[in-house]
Amino acid sequence: MAGCNHCSREGKLRYDPGVDFALTQTQKTLQSHVLSFAKRELNSDVLSRDRAHEFGRKEWQLCGELGLPGLSIPEAYGGLGLDHLTTAVVLESLAQGCEDTGLVFSLASHLFAGALPIAAWAKEELRQKFLPSMANGSCIGANAITESEAGSDVFSLKCRVRREGDSYVLNGEKTYVTNGPIADVFVVFATTDPRRGFMGVSAFIVERDSPGLRLGEPFDKIGLRTSPTSSLYLDECRIPVDYRLGAEGQGHTIFKQSMLWERSCEFAVYTGAMQRQLERVVEFAKTRSQANKAIGKNQAISHKIVNMSIRLDAARMLLHRACWMLDQNLNADKEVSMAKIAISEAAIESSLDAIQIHGGNGVMTEYQIERFLRDAIPSTITSGTSEIQRNIISQCLGL
Repeated sequence: MAGCNHCSREGKLRYDPGVDFALTQTQKTLQSHVLSFAKRELNSDVLSRDRAHEFGRKEWQLCGELGLPGLSIPEAYGGLGLDHLTTAVVLESLAQGCEDTGLVFSLASHLFAGALPIAAWAKEELRQKFLPSMANGSCIGANAITESEAGSDVFSLKCRVRREGDSYVLNGEKTYVTNGPIADVFVVFATTDPRRGFMGVSAFIVERDSPGLRLGEPFDKIGLRTSPTSSLYLDECRIPVDYRLGAEGQGHTIFKQSMLWERSCEFAVYTGAMQRQLERVVEFAKTRSQANKAIGKNQAISHKIVNMSIRLDAARMLLHRACWMLDQNLNADKEVSMAKIAISEAAIESSLDAIQIHGGNGVMTEYQIERFLRDAIPSTITSGTSEIQRNIISQCLGL
């Protein structure tokens, strides 16, 4: 067993390290390149966009030119075909260099919740139709599963679909659709057979211009303001039968697969933001003086910063382990949920520490320290709440 002590033939104990998390040269090159790109190209007018709840379309297009919206889309469809761990490393670097966390969050949601279900489950002609433009960012993806009465219980869906000849007709409402106001294509989950519970849920591709689809106004959110979110309304929305993903009743499997990508790699966005936050706090503590000495020399301050560093490293290691296990095709349900909890809760706790260290400046929007907290708060809710993750872990422990 990897990581356990074993006895050699001479009877001496030896240690098998098992998993090596050292980055490959390719991963290091990607990491450096993306970090430099983000710092150089993506940080103009971030504060004004946050205040205006404005999506950075120019910055999105720049990311598209670099292929970032297609990180893990297969190469056959114009993507980079990266595995879980490399995708996480690249997204972390992007979020470390890009001060617009909402932009990176939207990119991750487009990829994991929109493009990858199409890559894995759509018919070949639909993969050819949608994925190349999704890989370069000219087509933006979104996922519509949550409903006002089906949040954590995602398979108690009121959205219904019926078959009529060569078409499906969808009716219902979705909410909290990340990228909703800007998306061109949606992966929509609806109930085909309510008698079968979660086994009666199916997934469909719905294009923005489909008759009967209407989008609500963008939500006014506490954080991730530059990642537009809205409701989606389906009123006798008719789509071709071929736009179903997988078979009828496979919605549960499709959702679970996309959640493994989302709950792991998407949360590299937060480890990247936490790294950027830590660097800012360290610099502030070294240059801000009180009583003729840098505040970082005060133990009360330095210990807070040390705790921020510990949380970040622990969260990153849990994420990398989960991604490595997924790349080895191992069951990683518990490890993915552990990483998601560790990252999201650390992001909030460290953001509170960062505000406290900055004092009055920490609560002023012009310094953009409080934005770390605002952007972190949704992390314990989106992609399954911390309570849901703990339920998954407890089940994996046999409880």
